[in-house]
Amino acid sequence: MKRIQFFLTVNEGKWLIAEAVSRMAPVRQALEKGSVVFKGGTTVSCVSELITGTALRVSGRNTPNGAKSAKTLESSIHTLLWKDGKAQSLDDSVIDGLLELKADDVLIIGANIIDSDGNAALLAGSPAGATPGRALSTMTTEGFNVIIAAGLEKLVPGKVGDSVRSAGRKGVSSAYGMACGLLPLFGKVVTELEAVRILSDVEVSVIGRGGVLGAEGGVLLQASGEDEQILILESIVQRCKGKHLSGDPASLIECEVPSPGCKTHLSCCYREMKGERKQ
Repeated sequence: MKRIQFFLTVNEGKWLIAEAVSRMAPVRQALEKGSVVFKGGTTVSCVSELITGTALRVSGRNTPNGAKSAKTLESSIHTLLWKDGKAQSLDDSVIDGLLELKADDVLIIGANIIDSDGNAALLAGSPAGATPGRALSTMTTEGFNVIIAAGLEKLVPGKVGDSVRSAGRKGVSSAYGMACGLLPLFGKVVTELEAVRILSDVEVSVIGRGGVLGAEGGVLLQASGEDEQILILESIVQRCKGKHLSGDPASLIECEVPSPGCKTHLSCCYREMKGERKQ
């Protein structure tokens, strides 16, 4: 029996989660015989890079400036369908594309918050979460596999349901960036903990959180198991160390006033600072 401790930054954790998701049985089966849909976000973009070689367009994101969107909407695919070894954009047909998924197909999506009960939610800064947001009800009605790739930095101390009930785009007097509501998500949540268990037959625990000098939000893990399993895990962890931030480079540049999203985003203090009309 061998025991190791290792630290993952938030971004390294995204890549570990991606390594695990790409190996999950429902994903492997869908890649071989069906379809996989990737909904753009930095963690899901890691999964897409591993499987399809394509980095996805990132829409909303939290930065030190708050909840921001991309500076430009002209970029690569945000929602990607992978079928028969070929990529297809669903950006103009998300609802139709999801409705065509069969029971053994897979949707991979990220989340902005998760809780200890396995609940998750996605921030929405555009009306109804824009087209992808309007399509999310398909996740619960059609019966295909939904995998929610979300790092432990997204874990909230309370319940996701309480956050969903309290958040909303409207009625916010001022926001650093766009005011956001929350869209509940339902599926299999995969964090770094679950990722380690998928990738190797070990016992794993969180023994530290956070840090400084780039370690902020990261996680210190301890794993124990047979030597062979620990070696497998170590080799995968090493692959994740120092990896780049995934996402189409143009879409990683955050919005600034004026931007394409200004006409629909509410309560942004930066717009008010620029003398734009308050919404």
